[in-house]
Amino acid sequence: MADILLLHHGVYGHTRQICERLQSELVSLGHRADALPLAGGNADPAAYDVIVIGASIRNGKHNPAVVDFIRANRALLESKPSAFFSVNLVARKPAKNTAETNPYVKAFIARSPWKPKLVGVFGGDLDYQRYGFWDRHIIRLIMTITGGPTDLQTKVDYTDWDKVRAFAGQVAALAPARPS
Repeated sequence: MADILLLHHGVYGHTRQICERLQSELVSLGHRADALPLAGGNADPAAYDVIVIGASIRNGKHNPAVVDFIRANRALLESKPSAFFSVNLVARKPAKNTAETNPYVKAFIARSPWKPKLVGVFGGDLDYQRYGFWDRHIIRLIMTITGGPTDLQTKVDYTDWDKVRAFAGQVAALAPARPS
């Protein structure tokens, strides 16, 4: 059994939901897992065997707080098994839903001083009614350009939950073996 920390940073709660699903899957695999916000969480990352960071895209970028956390904790992240996952609407497209094909993840990994051992990409959810005025129209413009839904009543979850479950298994496999 490993102690696994799942840190999330998002805007509308979907990244948190993915972390909570990962947590549930990891617990069912016999691990202890905590899903906490990256900013303002009270956990000591050094107390965990595996660290996972999940972050969503907003206006084409991951939040600077994610990079700040990575810079502040780089040595720790590199000393332990660690993983990163991104949540974004571009990943709704099959040709853009892997670490090798998703432009946001490729750019993030290229700029990041930390190179996680495992990287995942999940489609986000699109819910125009939940967004503020500006986000609603910016996302609608992006959807127009990328061939996505533009009806302001649209609410669709593009997350492949089976892929999330598989990622949990990959995270569990990162855990160091403990003596019995």
